[in-house]
Amino acid sequence: MTTTTLQDLSRLKPSGGKRSSKREQIVNVFLRQEGHLSADDLVDLIRKEDHRISRATVYRTLQWMVDAGIARKVDFGEGRFRFEHSYRQPRHYHLICKTCHRSFEFLSSDIEALVDEVAGARNFTASQSVVQIYGTCEECRTGRTTTQEHGHTDLLFARDALRIAIATERSGLEFYTRAAKTTRDARGRKIFQDLAHEEGTHLEKLEQRYKELLARDPQLESRPTFLFFKGAAHGLFAEGAERLARGVDDQQALMIGIRCERGSHRFFKKYGERFEDSEGKQIFLEFADEERSHLDLLVREYRALVKRQGRTRRSLRHGPPPARAAR
Repeated sequence: MTTTTLQDLSRLKPSGGKRSSKREQIVNVFLRQEGHLSADDLVDLIRKEDHRISRATVYRTLQWMVDAGIARKVDFGEGRFRFEHSYRQPRHYHLICKTCHRSFEFLSSDIEALVDEVAGARNFTASQSVVQIYGTCEECRTGRTTTQEHGHTDLLFARDALRIAIATERSGLEFYTRAAKTTRDARGRKIFQDLAHEEGTHLEKLEQRYKELLARDPQLESRPTFLFFKGAAHGLFAEGAERLARGVDDQQALMIGIRCERGSHRFFKKYGERFEDSEGKQIFLEFADEERSHLDLLVREYRALVKRQGRTRRSLRHGPPPARAAR
């Protein structure tokens, strides 16, 4: 999954570390793997490529990778540690089956927000957080084979990213369609109509992209969710559309749109920048750019509307200019 190389990671080398061809080989093998490897798993993989590399060298390199921020050490209650990629990987969490000892990854913006809130309230700088939920997986509980996997793949990540983008686009289309119907200012109404049309066009493209993604893997649709974004699941503009339905004036409609676009831009940019290079990362960052252009447009229109309304109020307050006396 990862495209990270030793050259990319050279700046992460702990102080005092020396260049080593064996270390580079071990790191490259590690980065090519998915899921969570034990030290013995990595030893077996390395020895398939070079039987001369000792177990002790692999162990030392694993600790070097942890110190360098390349690998993360996790404990699934098996009596041994496992290791996963951590460099430029999103902060994620684990479901751990106590019967088969398999783990299943997920990412949740709600848990991240809570961790940041608690750390901020204590003026604490968090460098790592571990959330592990122990229980029984579906296969062990029911005996039925499921489509769950030991990690997440690029396709699974891209699927969830597209689902969130599509939900956001649908809620944006509803918001701008409703705003265009309720806005009395002709210029503002035209802005909302144009944005509604743009949202509809982009929604069609995203839905087509989603169909093409599913065609690449027949089982993709049925696989469990990896990205959990509670607020984004129903669309980041859903709350704004509800506020419009309760009745607002033209300035308020634009301000609601600005808040929605700003929140959407920050959301997609924040998480997109945390991901390793992948199709899912590209989807998030593309969407962040689109929301930024919409935000800039709405901010300009809001300022222009305030100026127009200010001129109108001054004109009404002072009345029409006096007529010239006839000569």
